Amino acid sequence: MLGLKLPTDPRWVNIVEKDIDEILTDHAFCEQKAASNAISIVVQYPEYTDMVDALLKLAQEELSHFIMVHEKIKSRGNILGRERKDDYVNELYKFVRKGHKRNIVLVDRLLFSALIEARSCERFRLLSENIRDADLAGFYRELMISEAGHYTLFLDFARKYAGGEDVEKRWQEFLGYEGSVIARYGTKGLMHG
Repeated sequence: MLGLKLPTDPRWVNIVEKDIDEILTDHAFCEQKAASNAISIVVQYPEYTDMVDALLKLAQEELSHFIMVHEKIKSRGNILGRERKDDYVNELYKFVRKGHKRNIVLVDRLLFSALIEARSCERFRLLSENIRDADLAGFYRELMISEAGHYTLFLDFARKYAGGEDVEKRWQEFLGYEGSVIARYGTKGLMHG
């Protein structure tokens, strides 16, 4: 369903389980960044009212996920900790075309966002199916379902506002690029690490 070219090795969960606090802090900041990304698109493309409405709701949902993860952190007797740099996302962002027509930049921003949501959804599925902590397994199952909806939302708006851009071709290019990027990750207990 997600179309990802390279699936995450399920053994990644073993790495995560060695330091659950690390993945929770990293995950919390991923949710915060997802909310910020949605707001950023709204600010840059306010003329698309239906997209603005949808992304504002998405930003609220991502912020609620941030709060939920923060609650998990606190319930384990820990504090949020400092934001982690997300090298995976930074590498993906290099593939976004800049300095082109508005619709081309918008399509790429939306596909970039869809791809991060797709990978997050895949990682949440792995956690929900393989993590030994039953509470976290259920938590990640809920989030997996939500992320799948986010992924399709971004794809649908990319198609709607393509303005003649071949979205399907560009999506395949993004998937190919992401496959080459993610091949270098999966060795750290981070959401995209």
